[in-house]
Formats: sequence, structure tokens, C-alpha cells
Amino acid sequence: MPRVSTDRLAARRQEILDGARRCFARYGYEGATVRRLEEVTGLSRGAIFHHYRDKDALFLALAEQDAARMAEVVADQGLVQVMRDLVADPNSEELSWLGTRLEVSRRLRTDPEFRELWRDHSAALARATRERLERQAKAGLLRDDVPVSVLAQYLELVLEGLVAHLAMGLPADELTAVLDLVEAGVRARR
Repeated sequence: MPRVSTDRLAARRQEILDGARRCFARYGYEGATVRRLEEVTGLSRGAIFHHYRDKDALFLALAEQDAARMAEVVADQGLVQVMRDLVADPNSEELSWLGTRLEVSRRLRTDPEFRELWRDHSAALARATRERLERQAKAGLLRDDVPVSVLAQYLELVLEGLVAHLAMGLPADELTAVLDLVEAGVRARR
């Protein structure tokens, strides 16, 4: 029996993630049933769950993938740039699944095991944000009357609010100006 290459396995995992992202975006977290995941990915449940233990693992893999992408942007350009990217194309298929985070918030509040897994998967973004802010503080680019930890938490709260706003389909026309204000609020005053 021929072995499947590492590249082919990675491609299959990504194919499953891409389909799952579309399914979560279209049906929400609760509505993304196994049957719908099969339909959207074009794969059997056996093929899907060979790579991912269950729906939670699949969802968390998407969250981890997005957090890693966002962490790259944060490290280079900052968390406000991540938010600007969301505002620039709030209806993109890749980002629209983030609306499922509103549904997930209930589980984060009531399911300690899920909360711990979510925390583990979202740590990369929080770490990248703090590290960038610390570098900027050392360079004198941030306001010095507020601790970096508070600035990081502020930006993370703004991101969560922005995701909720976009997920609810609310207007995005003035959000660029809002993000300008957020950015000005953390910069050093000259």
C-alpha cells in the first residue's frame, strides 16, 4: 500500500479547513453539523475526522491558523493593522467565519475544557501583541502613562468588539476613523 506524502496530508488537512471555514461561516458553529461539513468539504466524516478528532478540534484548528496569521501581521505591523484588514474586507469568506465566535462565547463561559483549549490556541496572538507593544514602548513610540499590559488588553478588547460588530453585519463605513482614533490613543504624544 503506497504511503501518502507529508505534502499530500498537509494539503488534505488544508482542504478540510477551507471547507470547514465555509461551513462555519454559512451555518454558524452549532449549525455546522457533520452532515453539512461532509457536504461542504466533499469528504466523508471518516476522512474529516481522521485528521481532526471532532468538530471542536476542527474549529480550534481554524482559530489557531487565523491566530498564527494575525500574529505574523501583529509582529510586523501591529494589532491595529489586523483590525484594518478586517475592516477593508469584512465580507471575505476567509474572515466571515469569525462570526461564529459570538456563538462560541457561550461555550467559553460555560465549558471550562473548551475555554482552556481556546485560550491555548489564541495565545499566539496575545503574545505577539504584547511583544510588539514592548518593542514599541522601548523605542518611545507608545504613551508611557499606561502600562503595556493595559494597552495590550485595550487593543484585544477593541479587536473583539470589532469582530462582533462585523459579525452582526453592522455598518463599517466609519470604522477606519475609529481605528485611527484607537491607534492615536496608544501612541506617544508628541
